[in-house]
Amino acid sequence: MIQRGQLTQPTAVLVLIFVLVIALGTALLMLPAARSPGAPETTFLMALFTSTSAVCVTGLVVVDTATHWSPTGHVILMILFQLGGFGMMTAATLLGFLVNRQMRMKSKLLLQTETHALAVGDVKGIAKIVLGMTLLVELLMAICLALRFWWGHEMSFAQALWYGVFHSVSAFNSAGFALWSDGLTGFVGDPWILSPVMLASFIGGLGFPVLHELMRRRRRATLSLHVVLTLWGTTFLYVLGAIVFFMAERHRPETLGVLSGGDAGMAALFTSVAARSSGFNVIDLGQLSQFSMTLHYALMFIGGGSASTAGGVKVTTFFVLLLVVWNEIRGNQDVEFRRRRIAESAQRQALTLLVLSSASVALGVMLLLPLSDLPYHLVLYEVISAFANVGSSTGITANLPAGGQFLLVVLMFIGRVGVVTLAVALAMNHTRRPYRYPEEKPIVG
Repeated sequence: MIQRGQLTQPTAVLVLIFVLVIALGTALLMLPAARSPGAPETTFLMALFTSTSAVCVTGLVVVDTATHWSPTGHVILMILFQLGGFGMMTAATLLGFLVNRQMRMKSKLLLQTETHALAVGDVKGIAKIVLGMTLLVELLMAICLALRFWWGHEMSFAQALWYGVFHSVSAFNSAGFALWSDGLTGFVGDPWILSPVMLASFIGGLGFPVLHELMRRRRRATLSLHVVLTLWGTTFLYVLGAIVFFMAERHRPETLGVLSGGDAGMAALFTSVAARSSGFNVIDLGQLSQFSMTLHYALMFIGGGSASTAGGVKVTTFFVLLLVVWNEIRGNQDVEFRRRRIAESAQRQALTLLVLSSASVALGVMLLLPLSDLPYHLVLYEVISAFANVGSSTGITANLPAGGQFLLVVLMFIGRVGVVTLAVALAMNHTRRPYRYPEEKPIVG
């Protein structure tokens, strides 16, 4: 049995590591070499916001990434969001060695929760896949993007290579940082650019436990429930988002109306993928209809797969709760899916994460509204984007007052580190009592 004291210290160390990396990133971004010649001086809040956004792989910005930061600053940013995406997956492994100096059973149990490993013995394997898959996907996507930039967009080889590497790392880690002031809108009709970015975002957003199991497919007769929920849920949300965005925006000149049918379809799919993970944009998100923006709220809040580079409450959390509702409607005593019974502890954890995440977003909106005179729907969009670590923006972030920007910093940090820490605490904080109280059924509804 894991005691409370055994849990508190490791999770506190995990939070402290991210605080230290953000602080280091803030200091580096405040160096004169990190900003472009002629750019305004980088204030502490600018550097803190950008560093937090990078380490928490969010992508929200208060200054123009393309023009404010120098090549040195861009390298610093890339290192920060690489550490943020890769580090969240490997931090628990490092934590186990730091705390216990070896992979003891209690550390493996904690690491299993942190990395969402499917078995205790899978922890080391998942750590290896984190490194191997990160390097492999980023390398392949960087090559594809660099060749396209070089051959199709008249860049020098050196510039094309750098742009390919930067955007590959940004896409895989769901960071959403781009080296153009208007994001990727200049490539809205180029599938050779958008497809690699979407693929990298998709792979990074699945979660390493899913990739681990898929790579070991020959050893398993059937896929685990976690992998099935993640794959089918992710596919369903991508397709649903693309169809709805296309139908809602196809004839609106502010968004997809000016594009051909094929380009509009690609832009709708890209927007659906980016809404759940990467945060890139190929259209002006501030011009979305209210209907599309409402869908964007939901996609951002749900996010990607567990133990992935994406944020949100996670696909499995959302679909586990849907299964709870469906089985309750059908009158089933257990929550069942594909001839498997979902543990009651997983149901409670999913509900707790949803309630606390919803409360965080609601509190963020209530605190941010008095600080600005912006419409409610824009404030809600920005708060969800920050908390879910998506990075999509309607363009209001830079215009928020200092208090509002600092609030988004807190939301980005809580959304990235706090939810993971909470998930660890919920999964590990199980105590067995030798007794149970009498049962009562309060009236519900």
